[in-house]
Amino acid sequence: MKKVYFLSTCDTCRRIIKELRIGDDFEYQDIKTDRITEDQLAEMKDMAGSYEVLFSRVARKYKELGLKEVKLTEEDYRNYILEEYTFLKRPVFIIGDRIFIGNSKKNVEELKMHIE
Repeated sequence: MKKVYFLSTCDTCRRIIKELRIGDDFEYQDIKTDRITEDQLAEMKDMAGSYEVLFSRVARKYKELGLKEVKLTEEDYRNYILEEYTFLKRPVFIIGDRIFIGNSKKNVEELKMHIE
């Protein structure tokens, strides 16, 4: 399976997808218009090792809800991601049994090497 979870309104997601030139090789899921299901998130968690790894602390709502001051559990991370798409660290690429989460330079470089 080759899939990317992204946000079509996110300039960074669009830039990375364009930079990688992945085209129709991947199934695309815009998480704003096609929400992440519990099963999809569970699959990502199994591949990543935790919900926390998938959780974005730079989402506006993270600050708005005062979550920095709260000790979140794995269940909290899961629930926030399912309730609000912006809490998913993005983009998330799945290639076979590998998952690549987020837009860090290191992650994108590893992804490039795996695609080529």
